[in-house]
This record gives sequence, structure tokens and C-alpha cells, in this order.
Amino acid sequence: MGLRRGRLRRIQRRLTNDWQLYLLVLPALVYVFLFHYMPMYGVQIAFKDYSTRMGIWASPWAGLKHFERFLTYPNCWKIIRNTLSITLYSLATFPLPILVALLFNELDNQRFKRTVQMVSYAPHFVSTVVVCSIVTLFLDRSNGIINHLIVALGGERNDWLSVPSMFSDIYVWSGVWQNTGWSTIIYLAALSGVSPELHEAARIDGASRLQIVLHINLPAIAPTVITMLILRFGQVMDLGFEKIYLLQNSLNLDASQVIATYVYELGVRSGQFSYSSAIGLFNTVINVILLLIVNQVSRKVADISLW
Repeated sequence: MGLRRGRLRRIQRRLTNDWQLYLLVLPALVYVFLFHYMPMYGVQIAFKDYSTRMGIWASPWAGLKHFERFLTYPNCWKIIRNTLSITLYSLATFPLPILVALLFNELDNQRFKRTVQMVSYAPHFVSTVVVCSIVTLFLDRSNGIINHLIVALGGERNDWLSVPSMFSDIYVWSGVWQNTGWSTIIYLAALSGVSPELHEAARIDGASRLQIVLHINLPAIAPTVITMLILRFGQVMDLGFEKIYLLQNSLNLDASQVIATYVYELGVRSGQFSYSSAIGLFNTVINVILLLIVNQVSRKVADISLW
């Protein structure tokens, strides 16, 4: 009892002394509670035959029927394969922001460095709709600059967005253009924590720039890199719905139909709320399992983990 009272007093003292900091955190906590925890109430419809007329509580339980329906759906594994192929392809570009951050860190001309950083950050602030419009214009069969260049080099025009085998390339590399610069920020912040004295000592010992990068800078940001990689693995089954949907058409559907777009078609267009919720929950569970596995492997191999 005494220990409990002492703990309560310590908590009360912290709240009293640092109330301004807790007040700053409050909006973020409210946001997380409203938009991440409260929606969990609706997860139960994945196990029910949900009816808008009867409501969540009154709708009859269906058990695992909707999960079985998805896993026995003829195109189920094609949808999962499409999702994994695009996300793993995107994951292969994970080192690019690290490389760009290391290059930025080596620039001595501060004005040039700030200019290049600003140019590389800018695409991140362009909306997904605008990015997809730019991609569509560039790849247009009649007036697209890509087809003009191909024709100038002696090739033939092609409707690239209608070629299923090209969809993942278009999706991933447009994402690289949009997000690589912005993703360098966290690595540049980690690099700023490297002591200049280490660099100076390495130069005195005759180390080249490449050796400094490999033996000082990279080890210094390794914990940050591993943490970000773990988080990326936790999103292996997640793809941005907006971009996929905007680039999708009937001709590339064999490659562009992923879990996110399939859930949208079922839930929003067809009103199959229980079935679409079951698929979304299946997707989330796979992500959580992958996150736990990768986090455990990282803890054993590199002694770095999220918790």
C-alpha cells in the first residue's frame, strides 16, 4: 500500500512539474485514441455477418467464415503475390535514402548542399493525385515525353500504364522520386550526432573519405538504419491505396490488384463490410507477425530492437 502511494505521489509530482510538456503531448494522444484505438471496436464485424440495419452488436456471429472465403477465393494468392511483389520491390530501394544522406553529409559547399536538399525534399509535398497525374502525362502514348524520347532513339511508342509487367516499376520508382529526399532527414539527423573529432582523428591517421564513411559514419547511424528497417518490414503487406488506385486500369489489373484496392471494392463499392474487414484484419495480423519476427531477429543479431 505504501509503495503504491509513493508511486502515485511521484506521478503527481511529475505531472505538476512538467504539465506544459504533457499538455503538448495531449493532442497527439487524443488523435491516437480517436483514430487508432476507437476504430478497434469495429474489428468484431470481421467475425460477424454485419448488417447496417441490425448494427454491430445485434448482427449474428459468423466465426471464421469470411477468412475462409478469402483464402479459398481463386484470385486470393494472386492478390497477395501482387501486394508482396510491389512492397518487397519497394523494400529493395530502402538503402537509397541512406546513400543520399551520406552524400549530402560529404558536401562542403553549404549553399549548394541546402539547394540540393530543398530540391530533393520538394516532391514529398506534392500530393499523390498530382504525382499520379505527372506519371500519367509523362507516360502518355501520344504526348508523353518518355515516348517522344523512345521514338527519337528509334523505338516504338507504348502505353506503359497498360503493360502489367511495368506497373511495379512505375509505382516503385515514382515513389523513389517522391520520397527519397524526405527520407534522408532522419539519417542526416543521426549523422549530425557523429563527433567531428572522430573525423579529424581519422584524417590525421590518413583515412580517406570513403574509409571515414564506411568505418565511422555508417556504424554511427546503424541503430537508426536497423530501427527504420524493422518498421518497414512491419508494413510489408501495406501499400498506399491512393497511388495504386489512381494508376490502376483494366489493362494492368493483373499486376495492380492488391489487398488495399480489393478491400476498397468490396467494402465501399459492394457493401460487403464483414468480408472486407476480415481481409483487412488478416493483412494487419500478417504485418504484426512479421514485425515481431524481424524485431526478434534484430535483437539477437544486432542487439537492437524496438522494445
